[in-house]
Amino acid sequence: MKDFKPRAWVLPQPVLIIGTYNADGTPNAMNAAWGGQWDATQIMISMGAHATTDNLNRCGDFTVAFATADTLVSADYVGLVSHRSDPGKMERTGWTSKRATEVDAPVFDCFPMTMECRVREKLYESETGYYIVADIVNIVCDERYLAADGKPDVEKMRLITFDPVHNGYIALGGRVGSAFHDGAKLKG
Repeated sequence: MKDFKPRAWVLPQPVLIIGTYNADGTPNAMNAAWGGQWDATQIMISMGAHATTDNLNRCGDFTVAFATADTLVSADYVGLVSHRSDPGKMERTGWTSKRATEVDAPVFDCFPMTMECRVREKLYESETGYYIVADIVNIVCDERYLAADGKPDVEKMRLITFDPVHNGYIALGGRVGSAFHDGAKLKG
């Protein structure tokens, strides 16, 4: 075994696209990897100081989409370029959006599934950002990504994960087992 100093290497890390509206009403998006499920109907995201953070301070509504192999280039781009330095950044993505059903935030049409969220609380707020805990208000899924049972089919989505060790993206693979079932084989 080889030792490493502490790093942000919790795996897998989702590639989350956070959608908000700027003060002028135009859609904005950023890429975030440090987030996950907080509770059954809540998520947590570590936010730095971004234009998106400014938007969240003004309006606590936002969307979270999950980047895919098909959206990799544009998803990476919105993590590289800030609206503060390039107000026209969204035009280069080619994304179109519509207003979310339940929150005041954009839903970008190129992602298979999007969560509509509302900030519940901010934790450890400082000049460098904060952590948000948010309620999941609604989830929308493109019907092309539904399984036979009518629920989202994660395998069809071609989701990607961030590789913080080598600064890359990895496509998630296919199903390898059944949760809350396969382990029963070891019960006595």
